[in-house]
Amino acid sequence: MSDPSSPSFSEPVSAGSQATLSPDDPTSHSEGMPPRHVGSMADIQKNGSVEGGLLTLVATPIGNLGDLSPRAVNAMREADLVLCEDTRVTARLFSEFNIQARAEPLHEHNERQRVPGLIARLEEGQKIALVSDAGMPLLSDPGYRLVRAAIKAGVPVTAVPGPNAALTALVLSGLPPHPYLFVGFPPPRSAARRESFAVLRAAERAGLRATLIWHEAPHRLAEMLADLAVVFGDARPTVVARELTKRFEEVRRDTAAALATLYEQAPPRGEITVLVGPPGEKEDADPADLDRQLEAALATSSVKDAATLVATTVGLPRKVVYARALELSAARKK
Repeated sequence: MSDPSSPSFSEPVSAGSQATLSPDDPTSHSEGMPPRHVGSMADIQKNGSVEGGLLTLVATPIGNLGDLSPRAVNAMREADLVLCEDTRVTARLFSEFNIQARAEPLHEHNERQRVPGLIARLEEGQKIALVSDAGMPLLSDPGYRLVRAAIKAGVPVTAVPGPNAALTALVLSGLPPHPYLFVGFPPPRSAARRESFAVLRAAERAGLRATLIWHEAPHRLAEMLADLAVVFGDARPTVVARELTKRFEEVRRDTAAALATLYEQAPPRGEITVLVGPPGEKEDADPADLDRQLEAALATSSVKDAATLVATTVGLPRKVVYARALELSAARKK
């Protein structure tokens, strides 16, 4: 997740604007816990804890360059190769932090083809850092195939944690922070999107109680929120977090229906994360009676149309509702 067009993304980081803590300062560690010092890749290699190649997943800022950690900078500086989604985006980090490493693209269109060659380089002893345009690699970003291949090949894999849009939105949302389920991007088309939401709604009816998290493109936000309202209910608590850590950061909290109307009238811009709270007790205390609704729909509609209508209403997968509709229709004919 990234929006390099945001004015704050490329805003220079002033050396005097960030507070720093000494590694030995007790305030820099969790209370009551002894300080732990994590070295750079060069330190690890010197101490002999890692031999041969190393794949490091490096989190990068989701908007504010001040969020890039010293460990992340060192990981990229010391790498033989930095893999990135878009070399033009990563070049900004290199320029700001004087990183001279070689950068090459790794994205959804070339990852499968590049993995064998990259594994060979790791097995030869090279150190490779993987970054995304913004946030943690693999989470709605490339890198999963490479990590799986590295693990299979016995290549050490480590990570430099850092910024993450989904978790940042979660802690700002006011919704229950755990459990949560990060879903990624929903399908772009409404029918498939509603079907994917219906699967989650069915899981809720089976007992799932979690805050649900998605990313979404700004031009599809209003339609997505409208579909959320249809499947999860007009009144379900919903949060839209936009442009997190940037100059125009915004977090709006309302119902799915109200937010759908808002963004229909005022289309948003920037990087967007959408969260839906878990169902309330009252919502499931009086669950929809599937058979009753199907019986009513079958009185005036075909099996196919009745199943489609009721599936949307109750938030269950259409295949499940259709199978039950066939059973009820057969019973009516006896």
